[in-house]
Amino acid sequence: MPMPREDINVPVEDINTMRVLQGLENNSSSVRLQAALAVGTTPDPGFIGKLIERCAIEPEFYVREMLTWALTRHAASMTVPALLDAVRSQHAQARSQALHTLSKIGDRQAWSAITPALLSDTDDEVARSAWRAAVVLVPAGAERELAVVLATQLGRGERETQLSLSRALIVLGEAMLPALGAATRALDPSVRAHAIATERLWRDPEAGFEFAVEEAKRIVALGGAGQGGR
Repeated sequence: MPMPREDINVPVEDINTMRVLQGLENNSSSVRLQAALAVGTTPDPGFIGKLIERCAIEPEFYVREMLTWALTRHAASMTVPALLDAVRSQHAQARSQALHTLSKIGDRQAWSAITPALLSDTDDEVARSAWRAAVVLVPAGAERELAVVLATQLGRGERETQLSLSRALIVLGEAMLPALGAATRALDPSVRAHAIATERLWRDPEAGFEFAVEEAKRIVALGGAGQGGR
């Protein structure tokens, strides 16, 4: 006589929920990807917490992007408060991914979470995510103030980090020029070079970052400065 199935009285929707939750924790990245896709295709507020939890530990970039996409498919009124909690996490990936997701959602109610501490976070990935989120969420009229804070990070890190900061400043447009101009006169040559390269890239986007950096280094070596803020 066959044994009764344990889930015989469990509603189909509950079984599907359990399958998705198990899929998000599967050892196979392709299974996790499909589970995140399923959640985003059929949004359910009950999955928000799990999606954010998974973002904090998911090792694969493309799966994290799908988790972020799934979160953007839910109502901002439900996702933003939970993401703001994640921004305050002690774990760098949790902060970074929460900021990345907030930048994708674009709800300016999240602006209050973009603190100077996050914009100068010691983890480069967190800082880069904070810069990208900041220029998306900044309220009208606060661009210059943001540029001043971002300019304190000029000269930081390797190429990718510096390029991220340059791009963020450029998004702010002319509002960034006073802060950038001041940075071109900084005592630190790496700060001056980065500021000059950013100014060059803003004026001539076709030149490319590498060319702008090399040109900026040459100018600094010769004792010159950029034209930022003029």
